[in-house]
Amino acid sequence: DPQRGWAWQVPLLELPHAQFLLMSATLGPTARFTLDLTRRTGRPAVTVAGSVRPVPLTFEYRETPLHESITELVDTDRAPVYIVHFTQKAASEKAQDLCSIDVLTKDQKAAVREEVGGFRFDTPIGKDLKRFIGHGIGLHHAGMLPRYRLLIEKLAQAGLLKLICGTDTLGVGVNVPIRTVLFTQLCKYDGISTRLLGNREFAQISGRAGRRGFDDEGHVWVQAPVHWIENLRADARVAADPHKKKKLVRKKPPERGYAHWNEDSFQKMVDGSPEPLLSSFDVNHQMVMNVLSRPGDGCRDFRNLLLDNHEPRERQRRHVRKAIGIYRSLREAGVIDELDEPDDEGRMVAVGVDLQDRFALHQPLSLFALEVIPELADRPSDAEPTDGPEPAD
Repeated sequence: DPQRGWAWQVPLLELPHAQFLLMSATLGPTARFTLDLTRRTGRPAVTVAGSVRPVPLTFEYRETPLHESITELVDTDRAPVYIVHFTQKAASEKAQDLCSIDVLTKDQKAAVREEVGGFRFDTPIGKDLKRFIGHGIGLHHAGMLPRYRLLIEKLAQAGLLKLICGTDTLGVGVNVPIRTVLFTQLCKYDGISTRLLGNREFAQISGRAGRRGFDDEGHVWVQAPVHWIENLRADARVAADPHKKKKLVRKKPPERGYAHWNEDSFQKMVDGSPEPLLSSFDVNHQMVMNVLSRPGDGCRDFRNLLLDNHEPRERQRRHVRKAIGIYRSLREAGVIDELDEPDDEGRMVAVGVDLQDRFALHQPLSLFALEVIPELADRPSDAEPTDGPEPAD
């Protein structure tokens, strides 16, 4: 992960006296980790591998409209269904659309009302969520308040939610029982471009299907592209009439936010192995401050961190240049003071002496806050307004 990967790497690099237990269902090749941990810790690292799932998965590619696929899953007792989207907005919109499908019995609806009777849905999304829940539909994504997510998990565990619309980030620490995972698409925007899912991503999400001790098997369904399904339906309608077939206007794929997938690309994801993990090591202001704040020679420790990590040599050089730039900016901002003599703990720099204990500099623009906040604090409360925006803006 470009944003979070480095935070997982640093402990592996910096804690040679710790014993690690690394677990993953989609790790891929492990030899590099075994060798690296053995070298850093001085103790042999052991790989314990297995590829047999306690609950086997079945995979199916669907060329029916989404509502029909969902209805079939519910009617054939393959719910709860986790319907995978790749934006929070898409998940919310689909939950709204699915309210037209009746998935709960009268007794189940009464049980839902009893469960949520005293719960406070006092935010805009809470009011929508209450309506979804009343139809047996859950919504689950990182943009929701924790109490809403916990409620969805509780209702799902009680068997009162048949459909759960969410994003692909359903991850560690989330206890949602799922019998079927239904992909609405196989492409996602990764912050740079729209691309197909990698084998690792597909396996990670698919692996949520099937509950040990509850299900004999889990199910993974993947929807064909919407325009493809519509064209298939249109072809079937005019198949017996050559005249209508000539006049048929075929639906086109979206011009933006789309990468094409078909049954072949789906099968490659099912059969493929996870791609090798790539390093996402990075340097930021907070990392520089944390390392330099250590007792002893922080500059030496930071140099070792920059040059002895999982990165290729060219990227290591790039990180060194970036770290030098960050160090200079912190020094110019007065966050770092260079000392003439080592302090009592052997440090040659004093870091963040005037900062609050919980002040964080995770983003480059944090230095702008350091510069501006004192000026705003010194501004008289009755000062004449300027032509620019007010401080609160």
